[in-house]
Amino acid sequence: MRKVNNMKLKDEYITQDNTTRLYNVEVPIVGLTGGIATGKSTVSKILSEQGHAVICADQLVKSIYADQDTIDYIHKTYPNTVSNNQVDFKKLREHFFSDKHVQADIETHIYAKLPEKFLQAVHSYKDYSYIIYDVPLLFEKALDKKVDCSIVVYASKETQIKRLMNRDNSSQELAENILEKQISIEEKKLKSDFIIDNSGNIEDLKKEVESVLKKTLLDS
Repeated sequence: MRKVNNMKLKDEYITQDNTTRLYNVEVPIVGLTGGIATGKSTVSKILSEQGHAVICADQLVKSIYADQDTIDYIHKTYPNTVSNNQVDFKKLREHFFSDKHVQADIETHIYAKLPEKFLQAVHSYKDYSYIIYDVPLLFEKALDKKVDCSIVVYASKETQIKRLMNRDNSSQELAENILEKQISIEEKKLKSDFIIDNSGNIEDLKKEVESVLKKTLLDS
């Protein structure tokens, strides 16, 4: 089991209990979100390296796709998307984004398995007093109603576009189209309890992370 730090969430930010909290978890959950190319994954890594109990939704989903029963299900339902007992994600994405019924079907399968994966991840930690849940679709899936408080990693739309173009060698038009399919970062900023501004360099970002931690956590 992974040992974590001895800090705890301040009482004023504990807004749920085990009857209302995501997956009925006993300890507080802090939802960490952002938009594409805002730096959420970098913040998640910083927090994990500091000894916080961080669970990444994307990693949970990847582990579900790697499960044999998921591979068998996808192969049975969409046989041309699996080869050599592995999901061909390029072909699956073609189905996923071209047919809403396929999207709904795959999401239903994945989300049905998320609670078990999430709780397994929770129990991989020892002596934890809170969980940080790194989840891109915190607001899109209304999960903000099931966590105790929320943090958004923020960068302006203009910055997101520049980073996307540099990172993926994509056109400005493509980058803008990708952003249009998400809740805008400005809206997420308004919905969140705390903001980590990632407009500067990595050292600036670390200072922003530390500032939010000082506001939300205290030594036990």
